[in-house]
Amino acid sequence: MLRLFAIAALVCNAATLGLAAAALRRRGRPRRGGLTSGPGPAGVGARTVVGAAALLATAATLGSLYLSEIAHLEPCRWCWFQRIAMYPLALVLIVGLLFRDRTVYRYGLPMCVAGAAMSTWHYLLQHFPDLEGAATCSITSPCTVRYAWEFGFVSIPYMAGSVFVLVGALLTLAWRRS
Repeated sequence: MLRLFAIAALVCNAATLGLAAAALRRRGRPRRGGLTSGPGPAGVGARTVVGAAALLATAATLGSLYLSEIAHLEPCRWCWFQRIAMYPLALVLIVGLLFRDRTVYRYGLPMCVAGAAMSTWHYLLQHFPDLEGAATCSITSPCTVRYAWEFGFVSIPYMAGSVFVLVGALLTLAWRRS
């Protein structure tokens, strides 16, 4: 399962790069009509983009629960902090989608930024354990342990960070389209 999650994280990275490249390409072009009109990716509305973000955040939440409840990997302190950002993010995006809240990005983007920052810090701790003192990490589930290390660089914080960044990119796109 960890290999599947790692592949999903890399797909998230590719999608984020694709969104960034598309945004850079469109930046130099003059706008015609509405952003949500017409066929193709430019015709995808804000609601669809928020739906994709909600689906990603929900999948990440379920994946996190799988790792702790079924695979029995005990989350460390920084894993919990990332969960504190991801779990409500999924709920906020689902509620925003159901109630057709065109400003759901206002609530989701700060959670994405916080979650991505925490994931980055946790990923750095896995590479440089001396960054965090022993007093702040648990003996039973240290923050520096790599439960997964797929493809030589993809760990669980990397996976979470990939989702936070892609959801943040999608919410930014929804913001621009609403």
